[in-house]
Amino acid sequence: MARSRRPNVLFLITDQQRADHTGFMGNDVVRTPNLDSLAARGTVFESAWVSNPVCMPNRCTIMTGRMPSNHGVIFNDRSLELSANTHVRSFRAAGYRTALLGKSHLQHGMSRNSMMPTSQAGSIISPYPVGWDHYENDERYWDDLPEAPDDFYGFDRVELSIDHGARVSGHHYRWAVERGADPRHLRVPQTADNPMRRGGDVWWQIYDPPYDEEHHSTSFVADRTIDFIEEASAEGSPWVAWASFPDPHHPFTPPGQWFERHDPADMELPATFDDPMDGAPDYLKAFQRRTVHKMRNWVAMTGATSPDVTRAAIAANYGAIEMIDDRVGQILAAVERLGQTDDTIVVFTSDHGDMMGDHGLLLKGFMHYRGTLQVPMVVVDPRRNPGRTASLASSIDLGPTLLELADLDGYHGIQGHSLVPLLDDNHAAVRDSVLIEDDVDAPVDRVSFATSIRTLITTTHRYTRYNTGEDGLYELHSDDDERTNLSASDPALRAEHVEALTDALIAHTEKSRHAPLVEAEGN
Repeated sequence: MARSRRPNVLFLITDQQRADHTGFMGNDVVRTPNLDSLAARGTVFESAWVSNPVCMPNRCTIMTGRMPSNHGVIFNDRSLELSANTHVRSFRAAGYRTALLGKSHLQHGMSRNSMMPTSQAGSIISPYPVGWDHYENDERYWDDLPEAPDDFYGFDRVELSIDHGARVSGHHYRWAVERGADPRHLRVPQTADNPMRRGGDVWWQIYDPPYDEEHHSTSFVADRTIDFIEEASAEGSPWVAWASFPDPHHPFTPPGQWFERHDPADMELPATFDDPMDGAPDYLKAFQRRTVHKMRNWVAMTGATSPDVTRAAIAANYGAIEMIDDRVGQILAAVERLGQTDDTIVVFTSDHGDMMGDHGLLLKGFMHYRGTLQVPMVVVDPRRNPGRTASLASSIDLGPTLLELADLDGYHGIQGHSLVPLLDDNHAAVRDSVLIEDDVDAPVDRVSFATSIRTLITTTHRYTRYNTGEDGLYELHSDDDERTNLSASDPALRAEHVEALTDALIAHTEKSRHAPLVEAEGN
């Protein structure tokens, strides 16, 4: 199909959504008709994996096309350098209107208290003025909107929904108040004494928020995305719209009708809910014994606690996903109404997954199992036939893919691979493995878990190495439940994967310059 104009890009991203929590990936309980319809006209990546199973590192990797250890954001405790090159900057330089609507988390405003402070000077002296990375600090939005930066990692328009669950902040807060929401019901604390309409009986992080669905973050993202697309279309400009939904990340708080979409009693527990975790690292067994009722804070690592908690979490998670699906339908309908469906590339993915009861674990955090590592991924290019591919793909590949689809140049240091060959041939391959990093900068003697983890996904196995000295080797397909650790029983296979992991680490070593060295004329 010939294009009459440069392609638009609609990037749909959710937060903490498992690959198997969509209809198009085989889930017959959660209802995602709009995402399923989108998948039916695009390429579904059945083996798509994150570069890091934590929000900020993986989001920054998607933006830059570089591994966390290279772009510098290894955890939710530091901001992406404002000067970092991104694929969005390439689109903007080519004359595109660009907008980020919803959750950003490229700066650690919402998570800046997640780590223990250090009294030591930093290893690098920041070249930026104080406050350069305060744009996502929620307290700046309570009374008025802060001045927007001219260039936010390539976005010329930014409207943020900063927090999770029922807590409303950022541009989302001002938007909801202007639409009649009671401010007292929006500033919901992330504690057990928060206001709620119903729920919270098995765990305070599962409840119906104290405001209507039209004020929820999912509605905000859809409304602002549609507004931006209409504005750019009226200008006649090609556009890149990041519709970034904060859900279905915990707290699990789908509003109103979406809270009651699924009865927890009808939810099936994961097959590995009672897994004794033979062969797993000791710290993961300790996580499994932790209860949600004694979490240090609302984002701490935890066990699944009980069947009742797990079923309630799954039911609310499904409700949140179904609300997102509904609003995705509204966005896609707007694109169609504006006559731009045939000129719009669409991506759908998530920044990472959730254990959701697998292996008796809940949420995320240094848990290198399929539940947190695999994500849904669809790329729709109207010029290409739909299909499904089992070839390996990674979050790091999305930026290079979009640049090639729009016929735009990349930049020095990109480590991802374009997935365009897989769009043209579902049996092609652009990589033989996916490297996954996971790090936290914390005093080793003050934490009780692995602070550095590396995982290699191949077409046949997952190999994970922890800085505790433990490791795990699991066969994909025949052991998708990841119950049998082959590291001890098959030393030859383990040695093969240790070597492959070493090669991958070398291949992803930082080699780029901030600016390529160019000699002056006449030298």
